[in-house]
Amino acid sequence: MEIRQQKLILATLMHDIGKIIYRSGCSDNHSHSGYEFLKNKCKIKDIDILNAVRYHHSKDLKKAKLDKNDIAYVAYVADNIAAAVDRRKNDDEKFGFKKEAPLETVFNILNGNKEKFFYKGKMLSENSGLNFPVCNNEKYNFSEDLYRKIIFQIKTVIEHIDYTTEYLNSLLTLLEGGLSYVPSSTSLTELRDISLYDHMKITAAIATCIDLYMIENKCDDYKKILFYDAQKFYEEKAFLLYSLDISGIQNFIYTISSKGALKGLRARSFYLEFMSEHIIDEILSHLGLSRANLIYSGGGHAYFLLPNTPNTKRILDEIERKNNQWFIHNFDTSLYIAGAYTECSASFLQNIPEGSYSKLYLDISKKISKKKSHRYGVEDIMYLNSKEYLYERECNICKKNDILDEEGRCSICSGLDRLGKELTKKSFFLVLNNQIKNSLPLPQNKYLYILNDENKVKQIMESDTFERCYTKNSLYTGKKVSTKLWVGDYNTNNTFEDFAKKATGIERIAILRADVDNLGQTFVHGFENDQGTKNVTLTRTAALSRQLTLFFKLHINYILSHNENIFFDEEKKDKSRDVAIVYSGGDDVFLVGSWNDVIEAYMDIRDNFRKFTQNTLTISAGIGIYSHSFPINNMAKEVGTLEGSSKELEGKDGITLFESEYAYKYDLFKKNILSEKYIFLKKFFDKKYLFDTNDSKNVINSYGKNFIYNLLELLRNNSEKINEVRYIYLLSRMEPQKNQYKDEDTYIAELANYRDFAKKMYTWIKNEKDRKELILSIYLYVYTIRGSEV
Repeated sequence: MEIRQQKLILATLMHDIGKIIYRSGCSDNHSHSGYEFLKNKCKIKDIDILNAVRYHHSKDLKKAKLDKNDIAYVAYVADNIAAAVDRRKNDDEKFGFKKEAPLETVFNILNGNKEKFFYKGKMLSENSGLNFPVCNNEKYNFSEDLYRKIIFQIKTVIEHIDYTTEYLNSLLTLLEGGLSYVPSSTSLTELRDISLYDHMKITAAIATCIDLYMIENKCDDYKKILFYDAQKFYEEKAFLLYSLDISGIQNFIYTISSKGALKGLRARSFYLEFMSEHIIDEILSHLGLSRANLIYSGGGHAYFLLPNTPNTKRILDEIERKNNQWFIHNFDTSLYIAGAYTECSASFLQNIPEGSYSKLYLDISKKISKKKSHRYGVEDIMYLNSKEYLYERECNICKKNDILDEEGRCSICSGLDRLGKELTKKSFFLVLNNQIKNSLPLPQNKYLYILNDENKVKQIMESDTFERCYTKNSLYTGKKVSTKLWVGDYNTNNTFEDFAKKATGIERIAILRADVDNLGQTFVHGFENDQGTKNVTLTRTAALSRQLTLFFKLHINYILSHNENIFFDEEKKDKSRDVAIVYSGGDDVFLVGSWNDVIEAYMDIRDNFRKFTQNTLTISAGIGIYSHSFPINNMAKEVGTLEGSSKELEGKDGITLFESEYAYKYDLFKKNILSEKYIFLKKFFDKKYLFDTNDSKNVINSYGKNFIYNLLELLRNNSEKINEVRYIYLLSRMEPQKNQYKDEDTYIAELANYRDFAKKMYTWIKNEKDRKELILSIYLYVYTIRGSEV
């Protein structure tokens, strides 16, 4: 990265830092406050950086005596574009500013919502818990004291950062931690749903694109083009909106043997997630850009804002070609990466004319779909057809011909096994230029190496082989620290068998697959409303993406460690969920664990997600229950089908259990099946009668398990009229007899209890909807009282 670009990124990332100074009690304007803070408190001496911060507004820039190609002109126009992109007039006309105002949520205007919710003023950290949207209240306003704490945190870190390429991404991490819940604007006439972090990040992205575009086109009079003729420049297609998509992720993850399946699943999932982040950084590094230009990443997908230059297009095409060659050499056709870009102007990013911003995403989507349907060129196909296998033995796991270890595994599968064992405890993920023992291969001839010892990490950082470092779930800053990786890594056990043994009742595990409904549609059209598409903007898309990433990669760990829904075992109320996250991406989650905990964990996730998104988004799931030794790839496929059944429900927001016919809207499942029928059955059958024996947990009062199995069988075969008669007869045999009780009062109470039970059971069988709900409720109850037998 050129020195000019380094200065520009630093300046634009810090251009509005004066807003924090102003809101902490300073009376000076934020441009000058920011300039003084960086110069005197942070000891920044570079005049180019200081001028870009000091003169990023028109009235100041007009008076400044700067060279015509000074980066201050780039900072000025980038800030204007970013401000126009993320600020939209509030429909409730008010006047002035309220510097203690909290950040409004981006969900206030998503998918037709019209609420006025806010975030509590705080800093972001891995241990901060969920910052749920709240109704406005004076106690949630930002205080001057909190702003001073944020300033102190930023100042403390900046004092130890060198202003070189190696530290720019660390600066982004620092700003994300401090400014994620700070509003960019406190104007009462604007929507305040864009954080200062998102605004400064997008400003830096826009600025670097403009500067590289100007350099490539040999434009040296920045003052004229970007200051005096700025409106004309807004129409130039100076930007590329670029997206990449990795295919084959699911199949790659599930290609695994049953032995050590849980660790293997987590390792494969993380390896691909890390590989995506590595590819992202390789692209940005080759283009001379920082992570400010990354709009979104997760689940094998990513979006970037890049300069529209021939050099950018050449590099993107070349990296995509090399990545796919690497995939072919290492994984045959299992994995494939498709990238596409579309040219756009600053006006398009501002959604001018209306609808132009959404069309950018639709255009990219069509291009990527076309590439996926025509994956390989002639050269690739010839290579695949003529590929010589140098080794005769196949890997036991991935079936690749390779040199195998003693357990019949290739080098990658062996490395993934080590990764699975160490993943939950390791904090630093290093990218190296040379292969060393226990490292895993990455595209672009790089290698992944994991360490937990910070001192050893520092030693490797000083070596020639070191490329960059990532941290897990910690806002760590330092030289060549690319970014923190928010990782959903909640886990309480190590094997499927462990989970089965800890299950309530029957020893079974459950698999959950779930993802957000209609998310692609939401990104394209979610901010449209009855007033048009004025709120459909780049910054808002980035803000929404980041909130979803925080939920599925960070907050999910907190949710799973704090039980809320308890239906199957009251003793689990204050205990940790016996589940493990296999993967949790930008919009989806895969869990495995004790069958009862997986169901309740999903309910916790879904309830928190609805609250977190203000009921603007839904999530649908499939849950299958299995023996711990059942093949994982079969489990994953079956549960994927169940998830698909949930997606087919009108309005989605569904859950499907056991089989596709048991697909229900979530609210109906929770209310009718669990809260009503399951609880009703549990209360009736768990009740201890006077004549009961307590020598076995499998005894269901005086009736025995056979009774409830017979009841279930008659319910499942309700097509014949004779079964209804048998059903009624079976219920009648349950009626308490007076001679079974020591006193008449107990008998009368039990008789009333029975009659209420029989009445409901008879009523439910007469209605097909209630009958199916009752069957599922009985399934769940039987699971809670069965032992480990098949």
